[in-house]
Amino acid sequence: MTMINDFKNLQPDSVWAHFATLCAIPRSSLHEAALRDHLIAWAEKSGISTLVDAIGNLILRKPASPGCETMPGVILQGHLDMVCQANTGTLHDFERDPIRTVVRDGWVIAENTTLGADNGIGVALALAALEEPGLIHPALEVLLTVNEESGMDGVRGLASGTLQGKTLINLDTEEWGHFYLGCAGGVDVEVRHDCEQEDLPPGYALLQLEVSGLRGGHSGIDIHLGRGNAIKLLAEALHELVELFDFRLIGMQGGTARNAIPREAFGVFALPAADAAQLESWVQQKHAVWRERFVEADAKVSLACKPCDTPQVTPISRADRDRLLDFLNAAANGVARISDAFPGVTDTSDNLGVVALEQGVFRATSKVRSLHDARADALADEVVAHAAASGLRAWKDGAYPGWTPNPASPLLDLCQEVYSEQFGQPASLQVIHAGLECGLLAASHPHLDMISFGPDIRGAHAPGESVEIASVGHCWQLLKAVLQALAQPRG
Repeated sequence: MTMINDFKNLQPDSVWAHFATLCAIPRSSLHEAALRDHLIAWAEKSGISTLVDAIGNLILRKPASPGCETMPGVILQGHLDMVCQANTGTLHDFERDPIRTVVRDGWVIAENTTLGADNGIGVALALAALEEPGLIHPALEVLLTVNEESGMDGVRGLASGTLQGKTLINLDTEEWGHFYLGCAGGVDVEVRHDCEQEDLPPGYALLQLEVSGLRGGHSGIDIHLGRGNAIKLLAEALHELVELFDFRLIGMQGGTARNAIPREAFGVFALPAADAAQLESWVQQKHAVWRERFVEADAKVSLACKPCDTPQVTPISRADRDRLLDFLNAAANGVARISDAFPGVTDTSDNLGVVALEQGVFRATSKVRSLHDARADALADEVVAHAAASGLRAWKDGAYPGWTPNPASPLLDLCQEVYSEQFGQPASLQVIHAGLECGLLAASHPHLDMISFGPDIRGAHAPGESVEIASVGHCWQLLKAVLQALAQPRG
């Protein structure tokens, strides 16, 4: 295979070689088979046993180093798939094209798409550990799950008792220098409505309103940063148009994933031709207001309007127009609660991630997260109730549990000891407002002692995603040292 990304000058070379493979083989959610087949062939050539379970997860196993056979086995865990996002105007087929990267100022960056460092770097670290010559380790299992980003279906379907190890290191967090010992659980809220449609009167101009230029980001890790949500901004703008003009709503499109903050949204509508001429001054004024409002968090936010030539010109009824825009304008979005136990960490949040109105059919998806499952469920119930009060169908789906911290974890104690030996200071302890697979792993394998760490990754789930090269090296140093410590009896 010809690699489009040349990481041969980066260290550690084995980790970057595996990451180059992950960049070269497309791996969107539900389309991980080609990568899995490649890794199976690599493992079998390397003398590593392979198992693919009923749902498609890949498990790689390597026996303990000589003399370490009696030590409890260790599981390294990550997911094969990645969030697929590209900037408008970027021609990239995530089911066919490799990820293109640049190396700049100590970072590996995908400038116009997501990079897939979430969780490709974690996968690469685990694969490198399997083949590292001279590494002393207990029995190793590497669990690589499928469809984590769009539903956690892989870990959700992992059969109880599949894993043989006693400790698990998750490699799917994104801030070096921290050990993560807990994460948020989550639940999706789906909203649907079949709108009445009505004929468009003669003499109306067809237009498209475009919200763009936003940074987006991870709907858990970045939700507290105050960035604009393109769907919410589009709803705000369209709602104002209702007050100003005889406005007929035809279509909407915004966001591509419920776990990414929407960067762009578009609305197709019609106005009397005489009113359309007055629209530009309103657009310019609204654009200026948003630029001032988001000057720190999203300074490049943009609002534009242009003629539209879509063949679908049947608007929804004005009653349904008002119903949808009232719902979207008032829909919960952003931080709902800050943690009491972990200052500065988001406890509960909601992200309105996807919306579409096509040929009269409306759908919207929100991702609700919380460090407390009961709070996630309660906020999701509020979103469902709000939709129902607006006359829309709504339901909860795809719930997964959080990972409850265990400050008394023996694995945490060992990792802290090793970290201090390697880096001269202790790591900080954190929980993460994102959905790690540890919560579901704890449900299917309750005996596991778990911890999570990873390198510095910026902009996960958004174009421009990057990973710091030095922190990948630090993770590799720590992982090897922890595995060697776990291979030794402790007093």
